[in-house]
Amino acid sequence: MDKNLKPATIAAHAAGVLDAQSGGVVPALQPSTTFTRDENYELHRPDNIYSRDNSDNLRQAEEVLRVLEDAQETLLFPSGMAAIAAVFRTLPNGGTAIIQSGIYWGTTAWIRDFCTRREITLIEVGADDLPTVCRQQSADLIFIETPSNPWLKTVDIRAIADASDATLIVDGTAATPILTRALDHGADIVMHSATKGINGHSDVLAGVLSTRTNDATIWTMIKSDRKMAGAILGPFEAWLLIRAMRTLPLRVERMSQNAQTLAEALLAHPKVDDVLYPGLPHHAGHDVATKQMKGGYGSLLSVLVKGDRAEALRVVGKLQLFLRATSLGGVESLVEHRYTIEPHTGIPENLIRVSVGIEDISDLIADWTQALG
Repeated sequence: MDKNLKPATIAAHAAGVLDAQSGGVVPALQPSTTFTRDENYELHRPDNIYSRDNSDNLRQAEEVLRVLEDAQETLLFPSGMAAIAAVFRTLPNGGTAIIQSGIYWGTTAWIRDFCTRREITLIEVGADDLPTVCRQQSADLIFIETPSNPWLKTVDIRAIADASDATLIVDGTAATPILTRALDHGADIVMHSATKGINGHSDVLAGVLSTRTNDATIWTMIKSDRKMAGAILGPFEAWLLIRAMRTLPLRVERMSQNAQTLAEALLAHPKVDDVLYPGLPHHAGHDVATKQMKGGYGSLLSVLVKGDRAEALRVVGKLQLFLRATSLGGVESLVEHRYTIEPHTGIPENLIRVSVGIEDISDLIADWTQALG
């Protein structure tokens, strides 16, 4: 499709994907794991041999994401963590990685363990100190997450890209490519847990990497590793992802609007100490977020209620529309008491992470009002 088209048009048309065989406006689901050759042993199609690396549905979903990111190439993985692992497996033994601290705990825990096993020097740095450290410290790879989960820290991608020659990986899960195209700001590779906002319906597990240039050594290694290790997304999941992405811009717009209004309402509530959300002017990363997030500030926020762990759990327990469940970015609003999940990470006992969905905002505010009491 014309690259000058707006994201809403690209997504609605699934980047121009149609079913060539039937003429259907919806791409067909092709679950085959293997593909035929003729009597001369010529492939029916040279790009289809075996589904570990060949899948029409996978390629179609990747193309939608590639166009939305304005990337050179995009690869889908069976989970966000599988995508992150594919990046870090390119590091040489004895190499050096800089990662932002206070990001999604699952990412931090896996990276720490991996770097220990591979004798890779791991440097964890707070969001505010990243530009300085990246200028001073030589590294093979830098990994940041913006906005971060669950602290909602915002990092200036361009500042990090300019500070170091290391390969810069940005986890943009909370923003989605609709709000931030990290490659435009200097990232070498952008990663998303497509399980979250990109799919948005809490029914697909997927991860994605998109690259600014597909001739870099690290990208060649990632492609080869995915093929040989078989870390690919199944055709049904890819088909569901295409279906979900048709409404991605609409969902992101509504969720961002809801999150902004809810954050403002909660910040003004007498039983709330603070709200962590980049759309709020008092947020430390508000100016950076405004510069690199276009169309809203996302669906993720964290609420610090007045009181202790018991009070936070009381509020979470009284919420009715906000479902008590892990994950974020779905059409339904979710809530999680993070200290219960990860007490060892320094997370405040009174912090409640909130993923805002597409419900009517007046209903969402009313639910929090009754829960806060």
